[in-house]
Amino acid sequence: MLNKLFQDFDFAQLNSSDFKEDSVREVLILPILTQLGYGSSQIVRSKSLLHPFLKVGSKKRPVTLIPDYLLKVENSYAWVLDAKAPHQNIHSGDNVGQVYSYSIHPEIRSKFFALCNGREFSLFRQDTPEPILYFELIAIADYWDELSAYLSPSSFQTGKVLTYTTPKKVIKTAPFSYLERSLLEEIVVKKQSTKRHFGVHGYFTKQSWNVVNEYIKNFSQAGDLVLDPFGGSGVTAVEAMMLERRAIHLDLNPMSTFLIDALTAPVDLADLQCSVERVKTAYMQHEPTTTEAIDEALKQYTYPQDFVLPKGSDVSVVKDLFSKKQLAQLGFLKHLITQETDNNIRTSLLLAFSSTLNLINLTCHPSKRGSVDSAVMRYYRYRLAPSHKDLNVLKTFENKMKGVFNAKREIAPKINADTIAQLQVIQGTATDLSFLKKESVDYIYTDPPYGKKIPYLDLSVMWNAWLDLPVTEQDYCLEAIEGGEHEKSKADYNALIAKSIEEMYRVLKFERWMSFVFAHKDPEFWHLIIETAERCGFEYAGAVAQKNGQTSFKKRQNPFTVLSGQLIINFRKVRKPKYIMKASLGMDAGEIVLQTIEGVIAKYQGATLEQINDELIIKGLELGFLDLLKKEYSDLTPLLLDLFDYDNDTELFSIKQNKQFKTHVDLKLRVRYYLISYLRRMEIEKKTARFDEIVLAIMPLLKNGITPESQTILSVLEDIAHRAGEGWRLNADGQATLGI
Repeated sequence: MLNKLFQDFDFAQLNSSDFKEDSVREVLILPILTQLGYGSSQIVRSKSLLHPFLKVGSKKRPVTLIPDYLLKVENSYAWVLDAKAPHQNIHSGDNVGQVYSYSIHPEIRSKFFALCNGREFSLFRQDTPEPILYFELIAIADYWDELSAYLSPSSFQTGKVLTYTTPKKVIKTAPFSYLERSLLEEIVVKKQSTKRHFGVHGYFTKQSWNVVNEYIKNFSQAGDLVLDPFGGSGVTAVEAMMLERRAIHLDLNPMSTFLIDALTAPVDLADLQCSVERVKTAYMQHEPTTTEAIDEALKQYTYPQDFVLPKGSDVSVVKDLFSKKQLAQLGFLKHLITQETDNNIRTSLLLAFSSTLNLINLTCHPSKRGSVDSAVMRYYRYRLAPSHKDLNVLKTFENKMKGVFNAKREIAPKINADTIAQLQVIQGTATDLSFLKKESVDYIYTDPPYGKKIPYLDLSVMWNAWLDLPVTEQDYCLEAIEGGEHEKSKADYNALIAKSIEEMYRVLKFERWMSFVFAHKDPEFWHLIIETAERCGFEYAGAVAQKNGQTSFKKRQNPFTVLSGQLIINFRKVRKPKYIMKASLGMDAGEIVLQTIEGVIAKYQGATLEQINDELIIKGLELGFLDLLKKEYSDLTPLLLDLFDYDNDTELFSIKQNKQFKTHVDLKLRVRYYLISYLRRMEIEKKTARFDEIVLAIMPLLKNGITPESQTILSVLEDIAHRAGEGWRLNADGQATLGI
C-alpha cells in the first residue's frame, strides 16, 4: 500500500528545508485522496471563504479563509483537509483550530476535518477535541481500512428526495436478513384493541401497542433478545414476549418496574378470584365510613404521610391529595391485600389497588363525557379538582380487578410460569447496562424522556409512596430529564441521553437495529441524538413519522405549539457506518425550509403542523441543517400563516388559492396537487371535467421549473381519477400513494 500510494517515496526528504507545505500537498496528499476514490471534480482546492464573524482594519475588511482541500460528495462538502509543513504540529493548537474554523463555516459545515504534515495524519470530528484517528504516514497501510471507512466517498449519505411513485406489490420470498430490513411506513394505530395495555393501569405516556408489535416483528425473530432501556409502561417488553422473543424491561422509575412485574406475574386465575372475594368480604364487613371508624382506621393502618410533592402542586405532601375518608379506606384496603400469602397474587391485587389510586384522590377531574381521571395524568401536575367526584373505593377496585383479569387472561398463552424466565424486569438506569454483555441484544425499541416534557419520578410520587417503592437521590441524579425538582439543566439531560446511547451501542449486536422514538419540538435535541449515535458508531437508516393515536389535552389547548405525533428514528449497527453529510446551504436555510413545506403540502394535499414539522425534522436529520432550524425557525407558525392558507376545521395548511409553488417541488407532485384540487372543486360544483379543460385550468399554475407535457398530466390523472363519460371524476378512495 505504501509503495502504491507514494511510489517509493523517500520519507527522509521530509527533513530537507526544501520540502515544504506545497510539496506535502502534491507529493503525499493528492495520492491519498485519489486512492480514497475522489476524482478531480470532487477535490476543491484553495476555495476562498469569507469569515462569517470576523472583520479587520478600520474599514472592516472581511477576513478570507482558504482551506487547501474541500472534498465533495453529491455536491456537498464531506470533509476538509489542510496541508502543513513537516515540522508543524497537527494534533493540537492553532493549526487544528484553523481547520476547525473551515469545517464549521456556513458554506461548508462538514462533520470531519483533517490535517497532514507529510509525517503524520490526524482526523477530527467537529465535536471531539482529540483526533479520532492519528498515525504516522509511513505506517498508513496499517490504518488504511479505518481511514477509508471514515473518509471514502461511499462513507457518506445524504437525504432522500421527495418523489411521486405508484407502489407495486412485492412478494417477500427472501430469507430473513437482519441487515437488509426495510423501514416501515406509518402504521395505523389500533388504540384500545388489546386488554393487556388498556384498562389495567394508567401511565404518563404509552406507545401504541400495534406499532411496537410491528417494529419488533420487522427487526427481530422469535427467540431474539429485545431491550427497552426506557421501559415506561412496558409495551415493548410485553409485545416482545407476545411475539415469542426474550425481553428486558429497564426503567429508573420503580412504579414502571412494579407495573410490569405485577402484570406479568403468573397466577392461577381461579386462585386470584378467590383472593379478590376474600378481600371484598373483609372490606365490606369493616369498611370505615363513620367519623369514628375513619379516625380509628387512620391510627391502625398505614398511609403516606410525609412524602413531599413536586413544586407547583396544589398541596405540599401526598396525604393532602386525599380526604380523611379516602386515606382510611385505601389504607384498610391495602392492609387486607398485604395479608395474602402468595406473592404473585398479592402483587396482582396491588396492581389493581395502584390503578384505583388514579381515581380515588382529590385531583380527580370529571370530564364532559362523565368519565374521570386524575390531574397528574391529564395535566402532568398535582392539581386539586375544583369539583371533586367522590367515587366508591371498593367498586373502583373491583372494576380495576376486571382489567387485571382481562389482561392476564390475554397474555397467559405467551407469558406464564413456563415463559416468565425469558423476561427480565429491572429497576435501573439506561446509562449503565453493565448487567448485559457486549453485543448480546438483538433489537432495541425505546421511547426516552423528551427534555422537560414529563418529570416521571416527580409525577410518580403518589404511587411510589402508597406502594412503598423507594426512590433515592441517586435515582433523581440519573433521571434523563430537563428541569424537575432537581432543576436539571439541558446539559445534564444531553449528557445522560448521550451516555444511554453509548450503552445501547455497546450491548447491541452488529447488523442489528435500534428504533429510537422521539417527539421533542426543539431541533437541538434531535441533533444531539443523531450526533451521539453516529459518534458511537451507529448508521442512520431513516426516520418515519408516526402518529400515537391520541390528542393530548395540551395539544387541544395549544394546537400550534404542541405536537401530537412523533418520529421513529432507525439506526443500524454496522462495521463500516455511513455518516450523514451536511448539505451546503450557505448562510440561509430558508429556501430548503420552504421547499420542504411545499413538498409536504403537495404530498398530503394539505398538511398539518405535525406533518410539516415531522418532514422538516427528517430533512434536517438527513441533510444536517437542524442547527439552522434551531436558530432561524424555532416557531414555524408565523411563516406558515403568512405564506399559506389555513383551514380551521381541517387544521390543514395549503397553497394559497390560484398561486404557484414558490420552490422546485417534484413535477409529478405539483401536477397531482393541482389535479386533485381542481377535481374536488368540480365535484362540489357537480361537474365532470373534460381533459382539455383540466389542462387549461392547471397549466398556468405549473409554470415553475419544468412545464409538464400533456402525457405527464394524463399519467397522473389515470392514477387518481377515472373516466366518467367524456370527462374525469376523482377516485372514491382518494388518490395514488406517494413514496419517498
